[in-house]
Amino acid sequence: MSRRVRTILRAVGILLIALLAANFVVGAVFAQDDAEPETTEEEATEEAPAGDEGEVAEAAPVTLDEVQSLVDNVQFNVDYVWIIIAGFLVFFMQAGFAMLEAGFIRQTGVVNSLVENTLDACVSGVVFFAVGYGIAYGDTSGGLFGTSKFFLDGIAGTSAEDATEYLNFFYQFAFAAAAGTILTGAMAERTNFIGKIIYSIVVIVFIYPVVVHWQWSGAEGALLSEEVGFLDFAGSTVVHQVGGVAALVAAIILGPRYGVKPEEGTPAPHNLGLASLGTFILWFGWYGFNVGSTLSAQDPGLMGLVAVNTSVAAASAGFAALIFGYVFRGGKWYIAYLMNGVLAGLVGITASCAFVSPVASLSIGATAGVVVILTMNFVSGMGIDDAVGAFAVHGACGMLGSLSIGFFGLEDLTGGDAGLFAGGGIDLLITQATGVIIVTIWTAATAAALFLGLKAVGLLRISTEAEKLGIDYYEHGASTWPDVLPTPED
Repeated sequence: MSRRVRTILRAVGILLIALLAANFVVGAVFAQDDAEPETTEEEATEEAPAGDEGEVAEAAPVTLDEVQSLVDNVQFNVDYVWIIIAGFLVFFMQAGFAMLEAGFIRQTGVVNSLVENTLDACVSGVVFFAVGYGIAYGDTSGGLFGTSKFFLDGIAGTSAEDATEYLNFFYQFAFAAAAGTILTGAMAERTNFIGKIIYSIVVIVFIYPVVVHWQWSGAEGALLSEEVGFLDFAGSTVVHQVGGVAALVAAIILGPRYGVKPEEGTPAPHNLGLASLGTFILWFGWYGFNVGSTLSAQDPGLMGLVAVNTSVAAASAGFAALIFGYVFRGGKWYIAYLMNGVLAGLVGITASCAFVSPVASLSIGATAGVVVILTMNFVSGMGIDDAVGAFAVHGACGMLGSLSIGFFGLEDLTGGDAGLFAGGGIDLLITQATGVIIVTIWTAATAAALFLGLKAVGLLRISTEAEKLGIDYYEHGASTWPDVLPTPED
């Protein structure tokens, strides 16, 4: 080491020591200045406020009721913040649905897909506020549907109860938007835009909220309430089965896309990158969907259980779907199977995430990963053109999700009967199956009436000539890839 370097290091060391010493001196001075002056007992007595007899006044003791009130207020605020953040996550799933659908369909329908998914959020925000929320959570009419709270009537935001109602509306609005947008994927590339607006309104105002009232409203005598034993923690049946069954009915009545014969194979996804992005967004948002359905932050154990079950089911389903596709579909690792498998696992665990063990969630997810592929193949083999596999993911796996409680539900978690494979009898499974059947009949019947009506008045499907041009150009005069796929005008 040269003499110059040693000299520089010695100077730096001396400087550091000087700075430390100066810091110590300054700190001591300020500490002395800031110290409170000592006060004698006599001075303290003179300065303290005295009572009538000159005694030193004492602070009034805090009561247990006051402490409990403070704790309750803090807990209310924590719960409120948690649920509203969960609602943000659920709403963000709209972006996931949009990206997934846009990636799975052909180039000529991407703009239409993006418009429809965005519109679902807008329609939900208006009509669920106006009517749907009241049907779902208003005063009950025989346990069938609500008859109040339209336009949130009478809720002024001036009390804690009003705040809770606002919060519930926001969270449930995000769920309604998710239920409504499930149909757009199955009906992609060929639906009349006016017809799209109409069916979105009907689904979100009537078909979906009625099922919500049956299960989640807490109304006395509700058809599928926990009072009668039916369980659906976060919506495998209430949200996903409703959307999936309606999507299947719509796809059957609508017919296949122009030039597509589903039994011979469907068009390849035009952008698997977008579809993959959509899958991850949905997986992320699902934590708001499932863990948020705890509706409070007071039970970390339950929140943790739901988060673990959601993660394990999604992972095992994706893995199972990928392996199943490799073994039975020609030795290829199909990314579309992997993505739909993950979504199938998420749907499949949504009902049971708070009622089963993590080991059971592993089994539920793996089963969903296989069921989704078998269902997709069955649907296409029947000549039904479900462009993104909406029924397989949401309908079939939604049913599986609710039925899984009847197999794996733990008595300590269900608060009643245990599932068949958890030491219980068949009673819980029968109750769950009954609920699944009732919702299937309701959704299929109302959806059939809706879509047959739209078809009868010529508002269900665009013309063959329009399909040849491409729905993006025909309905919107735009292309999402103008440099690659210009519109006919360009």
